Amino acid sequence: MLKYIFILFLGAVALVGCKTESADVAGTQDNVLLDLWDTPYGTPPFDEIKQENYKPAFEAAMKMHKEEIDAIAANEAEPTFENTIEALEYSGEALTKVQNVFSAMNSSMTNDDMQAIAKDVYPMLSAHSDEINLNAALFERVKAVYDQKDALELTTEQSKLLDDYYKGFVRGGANLEGEKKERFKKINEELSVLSVQFGENVLNETNKFEIVLSTEEELAGLPESVLEMGAAEAKAKEYEEGKYVYTIQRPSMYPFLTYSTNRDLREKLYKGYINRGDNNDDLDNKKILAKMAALRAERAQLLGYPTHADFVLEEQMAKNPENVFELLDKLWKPALEVAKNERADMQAIIDAEGGDFQLQSWDWWHYAEKVKMQKYNLDEEELRPYFEVTNVINGVFGLATDLWGMTFEEIDGIQKYHEDVKTFKVLDKDGNHMAILYTDYFPRESKRGGAWMDVFTKQHKKDGAFIHPVVYNVGNFAKPTGDKPALLSVDNVNTLFHEFGHALHGMLSQCTYPSTSGTSTPRDFVEFPSQVMENWCMHPDVLKKYAFHYETKEPIPDELIQKISNASKFNQGFATVEYLAASYLDLYWHTLTDTEEKDAAQFEKQVLDEIGLIPEIISRYRSTYFNHIFAGGYSSGYYSYVWSEVLDADAFNAFVATGNVYDPEVAEKYRKYILASGGSDDAMALYRQFRGMDPDIKYLLAKRGLE
Repeated sequence: MLKYIFILFLGAVALVGCKTESADVAGTQDNVLLDLWDTPYGTPPFDEIKQENYKPAFEAAMKMHKEEIDAIAANEAEPTFENTIEALEYSGEALTKVQNVFSAMNSSMTNDDMQAIAKDVYPMLSAHSDEINLNAALFERVKAVYDQKDALELTTEQSKLLDDYYKGFVRGGANLEGEKKERFKKINEELSVLSVQFGENVLNETNKFEIVLSTEEELAGLPESVLEMGAAEAKAKEYEEGKYVYTIQRPSMYPFLTYSTNRDLREKLYKGYINRGDNNDDLDNKKILAKMAALRAERAQLLGYPTHADFVLEEQMAKNPENVFELLDKLWKPALEVAKNERADMQAIIDAEGGDFQLQSWDWWHYAEKVKMQKYNLDEEELRPYFEVTNVINGVFGLATDLWGMTFEEIDGIQKYHEDVKTFKVLDKDGNHMAILYTDYFPRESKRGGAWMDVFTKQHKKDGAFIHPVVYNVGNFAKPTGDKPALLSVDNVNTLFHEFGHALHGMLSQCTYPSTSGTSTPRDFVEFPSQVMENWCMHPDVLKKYAFHYETKEPIPDELIQKISNASKFNQGFATVEYLAASYLDLYWHTLTDTEEKDAAQFEKQVLDEIGLIPEIISRYRSTYFNHIFAGGYSSGYYSYVWSEVLDADAFNAFVATGNVYDPEVAEKYRKYILASGGSDDAMALYRQFRGMDPDIKYLLAKRGLE
């Protein structure tokens, strides 16, 4: 997932070199977050940043930004693209710089103090954003430039930037007046607080749940690697020798659900996962999310939209909720039929083993693994030794080298925020410096779950200088245990390649403006460059280059590669249905037309019953821990993964059709029109330039076995 940064203000750009002469705010003297960073490649000086720096830095940076905005609005010169739009675009540098660091640390190195700062600061940012969006004089200048757009000789990127700014003001409430304007500001402030609280509750729920095991009966069925993982977790939590701990972090939970033969413990662990935020205690999220949905509906209607989804989707490729529902419906029926067949296969095994129970949601992983063994003779544990994390990283780096000539050099001398972090200097095919990449792949209690990409500095150009991006990838993969290195599952490998696709989008960007560079694209396009990478990771030609046994150093045998290929569509009914269920849930929450707060549990049940979700499958995200839509930037947008997958399946076919998945001509077109272009043009226009035609859904249906 592309991580959502809580940037509310306009003209956001991360730049080193911001000074604080104009800031007269208590506590900002010698504040490292605002100083000129004398570091290699302008990377954050993490060793010097203290938690007490953040709030004063935010306050000072907002003051600086306000002064810049006031100067633009008060400019007596005739409004031009340069003195209004570009001036806005390059304003707020200090604020973006502070925000980029804080957002990264609050996701990866959080604690009670950081969360308290977030609760203080995010309402301030919301109010700051509103002050800009509702600045009548500023909007008047933007509108004046927009009204003469056709007479201006703008580049495609400049035209897109102008459109985005004008629409941004309108969508930010610029046309609101009086009580409506004040209510709009109040809603934004309240939503910012609720969003932070929702995410904190999910993190705390995730961190507090664990099962502690020790007996042979409790550990039955677990292979050595899963036992080692549990022992390592117990040791990290300072339990005595002989204890094994499993958590609801996915790298811990999924292997346990897959191999444990103790059905009661599988149920206990899985229910701990799916009941997060739904335990009627101080971490309960039901009222929070219901309030957020109601406030979003009210805000949309203030702006003249029937629903929040209509408001969000207007600026996406999908354009409206009807188009999203149409895509989901095309996939739902065939996926549900496949999932029902998968259920029948698993129930047959249960019956054959003499089980006297019906398959339940906490049984799915366990019996799916048995079906996979029965049908394909493929055991996940057989694959892990070939997916040592360093080899996988080398694999994805090597793929970038083969496609675009990029090289990656691990370097010292760059300050890191945690010992698990690695830093790389990225060079282009001509040997010139391209970017800095941080990787942070192991779980810890201070890090939220999932995987994401973001930036400390976005690529852009200013005053004739090319500003190189500083990018990071974050994951939560199983850590090394004892003498054994970190061995990844197939799903982990896919995730690593996926997030690296986002990183490529940021690193290969060649745009002028930060607001159009890299991953600054519609939400339902941004997942395309990440998801297309997943097509390569299990391709036979690519596997042979990076999948080596961590002990013998032997390459993965052809027999295993064939098994992977044979099983490529296995369990796709389940994977598609649980994902689509969450997408429907998101869309139903955000197509509400009334502003009454719903009973969250009742509403969720009603939605899932209406679409016909079978009880053996739980929505990938239940409402109470759906961080994407209630603590992130994916509200009305969780569908974007499958929308983007239509693009990625079609795009990869362009390589496959040549007979060479490294085809240099296709790779160069993909780099030029997709990775380098960011959001500098309409997303579909960029895709057509790359592909020469519109994407065809048939490649996605074939890929998932849903024809």
